[in-house]
Amino acid sequence: MAIQVGDEAPDFNFTHKDGGPVSLKALLQKKKAVVLYFYPKDDTPGCTAQACSFRDSYESFTEAGAEVIGVSSDESTSHDAFASKHRLPFTLIPDGDGSLRKRYGVPRSFLGLLPGRVTYVIDSKGVVQHVFNSQLQATRHITEALEVIKRLQS
Repeated sequence: MAIQVGDEAPDFNFTHKDGGPVSLKALLQKKKAVVLYFYPKDDTPGCTAQACSFRDSYESFTEAGAEVIGVSSDESTSHDAFASKHRLPFTLIPDGDGSLRKRYGVPRSFLGLLPGRVTYVIDSKGVVQHVFNSQLQATRHITEALEVIKRLQS
């Protein structure tokens, strides 16, 4: 069942490439909102455009008290190369077994051939405030998420 607006966001725990833990619970304890975006694959055209758009707006997100986290099934080494190549300042979480994607209920698209592209905006209390699902409008994920984050800030 897909996570919807008003639902409590499922926690996640992963180890960052620098060895530190990354969890929703820890971010929420810092009173941060979280923009958690699921994308199909590192270094593909749409995913690169999306990641670079998040990068270009990252300062706006952090100034509004939000952290951006990307999730795909790629391995850590792929994420590291992707983040380095495109100077991504946010964390990319490997979800090789699809367990996090499944907990959030992220659907597959294009007749089940591709992992879905869905963005969740989670407030500092852990409640999902916005869900945007679009495989083709990769950069719209950023504008929608930033609008919600700014609204939460005010």
